[in-house]
Amino acid sequence: MSKPIPWEWYRTFLAVLREGSLSGASRVLAITQPTAGRHIAALESALDQVLFTRSQTGLLATDAALALRGLAETMESTASALTRTATNFSRNGTTLRGVVRVAASEVIGIEVLPSLIARIREAYPQIVIELVLSNRLQDLLHREADIAIRMTAPQQEQLIARRIGSIELGIYASAAYLARHGSPETPEDLRAHSLVGFDQDTPYIREAQQRYPLLTRDIFSLHTDSDVAQLNLIRAGAGIGICQLQLANRYIPLQRLLADYFSYYLDTWVVMHEDLRNSRCCKAVFDILAEGMQQYISQVE
Repeated sequence: MSKPIPWEWYRTFLAVLREGSLSGASRVLAITQPTAGRHIAALESALDQVLFTRSQTGLLATDAALALRGLAETMESTASALTRTATNFSRNGTTLRGVVRVAASEVIGIEVLPSLIARIREAYPQIVIELVLSNRLQDLLHREADIAIRMTAPQQEQLIARRIGSIELGIYASAAYLARHGSPETPEDLRAHSLVGFDQDTPYIREAQQRYPLLTRDIFSLHTDSDVAQLNLIRAGAGIGICQLQLANRYIPLQRLLADYFSYYLDTWVVMHEDLRNSRCCKAVFDILAEGMQQYISQVE
């Protein structure tokens, strides 16, 4: 490769990977299908690699394409972060304008953050919020997000982190479920109940199981890795499950069970890349999220 490869070729490459066809990629990128085809052909020529093969269902990625995907996605995140950062630093007036990308877990993003984002919008109507909800830790170093709410202490030195406190988890059930099935009096009694729990094992779950070996995957009757789905299954009376104390009395009140047996704490942090310390937009959003999360944690059952 004697010449730099244009970013738009990699952008088209990612779109074809995700859509599975040139036509799908062209629709997503708002370019013509021949243009998308030229980008892929030029990229294959520059890399001297076949990236896609044709099949009856569309274009199939080769091993070379799959190996490049992560690096191309990093480029995509960096390009998006460049645009957000430039926007955040582009004005020197008193009105804050810009785009801030916030990452959080599903349950925090759905149950807690909407009111805080509404507060941000009222205070700073020119700040655009991009909300990313995932239980995967977004990579702040590669700027997949600008600010993240995490349930684990950050390890990277390049991050600005503020510890908010600890969120306590307990075992809960709805009044409707307990009226039908009664309350477990001991941990062993849980085996006779419908339990809501995880599907796929994770490092966080394995750590919790060291303290609570009874709560293995086999004991659960309902499996899902979505924290929001677990919470709403408990609220619906489908079974007994684990819930944040602060969420137990929202919408449908839940009753805590076996408090002496199960009490698990999640260390909670609001984190931002240090490159954004001088971004007034990011600092404003960071401060409101930190204050709001502290208020949420301070709520008592």
